[in-house]
Amino acid sequence: QVQVVESGGGLVQAGGSLRLSCAASGSTFSLNGIAWYRQAPGKQRELVADIGSDGSTNYKDFVKGRFTISRDNAKNTVYLQMNSLKPEDTAVYYCNAGVYRRGSSVVARAGYWGQGTQVTVSS
Repeated sequence: QVQVVESGGGLVQAGGSLRLSCAASGSTFSLNGIAWYRQAPGKQRELVADIGSDGSTNYKDFVKGRFTISRDNAKNTVYLQMNSLKPEDTAVYYCNAGVYRRGSSVVARAGYWGQGTQVTVSS
């Protein structure tokens, strides 16, 4: 079973920045797509950004131009650089280390989720 650990969350003022990290075990890390999701209180979990095994990236409109996803296969780690944070970015951020693209959708495999890291943006 893959172990996935997110880190880097915290409390930040609006306009500030945070960098989240997602470290995953396993020798197939470089072959997998990786995605960041978030879940705000009372809301469904939603996709934020994903990065393919080839380094290609996709972003949801609400983070385009503010967030950057990147990967370091040598460290089995994916990052999410979050700039210009807004209060509405407040959520628990989850990483899935085993996603794949199906047409325009991103499918997250069970068993590849981390426990999440809390991001709180104050106004």
